[in-house]
Amino acid sequence: MKFRTKLYGGLGLILTFNIIFLVILIKLVNQQTVSMNSVVSDLDQRKLMAFTIKFQVSNMGRELSEIASIPPENILPQVANEWEESRLNLRSSVETLRKLDNRKETQKLLSKFDTIYKTYEDVGNQIIILQKTNRNPNFDTLIWGDIKHDRARLDQITNLLYTLQEQEMKDQLLRTRQTYSVELHMIYVVISIGFLIGLLLAIWIIRGLTRNLQRVTSVMGNVAHQQGSEFPRIGVTTKDEIGKISIAYNRMAQSLEEKAIQEKALIEKAEEHSWLKSKVAQITSMYTAVEDFTALSRLLIQHITPMVDAHYGVFYIKEEKNGESQLVSRASYAFNHDPLAARSFQFGEGLVGQCAAEKKPIMISDVPDNYVKIASGTGEASPKNILILPAEFEGEVWAVLEVASFKPFNVVQQALLHEVMAHIGITINSIGNRMQVKKLLQDSQALTEELQSQSEELQQQQEELRIINEELEVQYQNSEHKKEELEKFSIALEEKAQELAQTSQYKSEFLANMSHELRTPLNSLLILAQMLIEKKNENLTEKQLEYIQTIYSSGLDLLHLINEILDLAKVESGKIEVVQGEVPFEKITTFAERYFSPLARQKSLEFELIVEDDLPALIYTDEHRLNQILRNLLSNAFKFTEKGTVSFVIKKVDPSELMQHNLTDQTEPLISFTISDTGIGISKDKQELVFNAFIQADGTISRKYGGTGLGLSISREFAHLLGGFIELKSEEGVGSSFTLYLPMNHFNRSESKSLSLLETAATLQEEETYPILKAEYLPHEDGIQEEAAREYSLMNGKKILIVDDDMRNIYALSSALEDYEIDVLFAENGREGIEVLQENPDIDLILMDIMMPEMDGFEAMRTIRTNPECRDLPIIALTAKAMKHNREECIEAGASDYISKPFDLDQLYSLIQVWLYR
Repeated sequence: MKFRTKLYGGLGLILTFNIIFLVILIKLVNQQTVSMNSVVSDLDQRKLMAFTIKFQVSNMGRELSEIASIPPENILPQVANEWEESRLNLRSSVETLRKLDNRKETQKLLSKFDTIYKTYEDVGNQIIILQKTNRNPNFDTLIWGDIKHDRARLDQITNLLYTLQEQEMKDQLLRTRQTYSVELHMIYVVISIGFLIGLLLAIWIIRGLTRNLQRVTSVMGNVAHQQGSEFPRIGVTTKDEIGKISIAYNRMAQSLEEKAIQEKALIEKAEEHSWLKSKVAQITSMYTAVEDFTALSRLLIQHITPMVDAHYGVFYIKEEKNGESQLVSRASYAFNHDPLAARSFQFGEGLVGQCAAEKKPIMISDVPDNYVKIASGTGEASPKNILILPAEFEGEVWAVLEVASFKPFNVVQQALLHEVMAHIGITINSIGNRMQVKKLLQDSQALTEELQSQSEELQQQQEELRIINEELEVQYQNSEHKKEELEKFSIALEEKAQELAQTSQYKSEFLANMSHELRTPLNSLLILAQMLIEKKNENLTEKQLEYIQTIYSSGLDLLHLINEILDLAKVESGKIEVVQGEVPFEKITTFAERYFSPLARQKSLEFELIVEDDLPALIYTDEHRLNQILRNLLSNAFKFTEKGTVSFVIKKVDPSELMQHNLTDQTEPLISFTISDTGIGISKDKQELVFNAFIQADGTISRKYGGTGLGLSISREFAHLLGGFIELKSEEGVGSSFTLYLPMNHFNRSESKSLSLLETAATLQEEETYPILKAEYLPHEDGIQEEAAREYSLMNGKKILIVDDDMRNIYALSSALEDYEIDVLFAENGREGIEVLQENPDIDLILMDIMMPEMDGFEAMRTIRTNPECRDLPIIALTAKAMKHNREECIEAGASDYISKPFDLDQLYSLIQVWLYR
């Protein structure tokens, strides 16, 4: 802090303290004044109230006397009003005084006053009433009897109340004088404290200034006694002018010390550089007369070792032996010729070889005692420091120098060794070149003689090459012939591939047409059967209803067979699409329990559903494909089990537990779905065959259990599609256990697609199977009637056009819709449908078949949509092909919605209601 700041700051603090004290005193005085005024005002009001009470009591006595003296009739109402006014003023004053004065004495007197006043008031009211009724009672008895005594007691109480208020004012004035005296003493104390604080601040500022000046003077006085390399420092404790002087002085001292150190370092560095250059020149001048590596090595090791105060040294030069580079010792200094000591090293072998491999120096300090020995006539000892350096030329190591010393190598000695080794590589390369030239001259003479003999041998070899060339020409012609044959074979293979692709297309078309031809009669069969089942309470016997249910169940079995064949075809062609999503395990268990618990009760089997506690909440997979697999496995378990138990267990499995399946790339846990039964079981020789299409464990014509043999084949393919597999464990006569293993999170990028809402709905609709309708599973009769009544009210009186080339379907649909009193029109192809629509523009909805002669459903819908009046007309497409792309084609052609044959009547009714009342 600066001197000026301290002075002004101290003065400012003193003034600040005085102002604060003055403000506090003024505030105290004002507070006391306000308090006094408040007290005086309060006491004045209380005295006023007490006086008012006393005054109003006197007025009421006077007015009551006037009333009792029987005044004229015109004066009596005025006196009665004055009595009432006095009574109200008295009551108001009593209440005000009760609120203002909370003292016990006052409240007690007011309570007594209220008690007496109530009696006094009642008597006065009686007198007024009697006077108004012109009665002439004896008023003297009322006025001069008990009322006189009450009047005296009221006067006495009002006098006491007034006296109490006067006494309270006196007491309050006395307390105010005492408080004033105390505040006056506080003023004296505050003034004294302010004076003392100001005095202390002044003393503190003066002492701080003198102390800092003395410290600076003392340090500067000692500067003259220093040697010039180190200077004393001034401790900086303040930020005033003295602090700035101290900082400037300290910086000056530090700068002078740094200059001295730099000057000394420069002198030492110049001396070291001069010594280094002279030694390097001395070593380099010795290489001129050297002609081989041995002489170079001896000369170098004998001079460089004592130069760096080393006591041991070895020089290694690279040599090629048996195709490998080795570092061989060529010269040494004070070397103890130990027969066990290594005289050569491979690159990377030992510290010498490692130095050459890394092309970096290696320094070792604190060498162990038994590492190496330096001997003399009087004894031997181990060096403590070893330095190993490589010699390079054009990025290649040519030699390595190893020196050892009893004391550490300083920086100058290390620089000398690095400098020498940098030049020695060039020298070794030049000496090697000279030695190689000399050797080449010797070898050239010998080669000249060999060339003459080899020339004759080359002529003979040329003749042999000509013969070989003729043989190669024949082989080339043969290879060209084989090449032509391979090209023909490749063309044939390509033709076969095209034939296979065309066959696959024909197969797909055949399956689609077969689906249409099979589903079309099934549609009418199932619709009529369902209508008969729903009308079971009208005129059908139980036996007839049983026949109808058998017909309906057979139709569903045939539909299931069609779907299985289509699924197998899709799997073989690789056209199955995976719709992945989050599937809660609770949903899977609900599916199994809902569809198979009734079957278990029907067959008197025990159905166990077990879910392990460590399962996550959900699995990421295709829910529809998973349900198909589980439905096939559970259906097989119930079909082949006559008694006992069918169990369904879901748990988490570590891939390491399934060693036989080679799941080395699987790191996340698997989810296992195990379905076990106590049925007939499968023999060992047929456990692999049951997964093949159209093959069963019992394939004879006299077999007990029916089926197509497609379920397990489709399930295995679906399991592979979902990234998992199925494992079978079975013993004939004991039971079977099928386990489906799936990853918790399966992302199949090559097969999975992000489908639209319409595509997903189409997938579910095309591949779902109808539930078997049995009497015990049908809804309650009341519920059926209520639902039928609601549907009837929604569809009654509507007009629907059916366009279908199959009269069986037209008959079935017309019969179903006419039950709701729907006006049904029909046409047998698209052209006739358009004509019927033009004749009946009030049609509410169209049911359009797709595969029809003359004009199919696609063309008919496109034509209808060209009419502006029919753009919003609901059109539901009906198709029996049930291929995935049919829905997209129908929507693009103008259909509002899509349903595949055969369809459930409830499903059709719901769809019609949705589009009729969008």
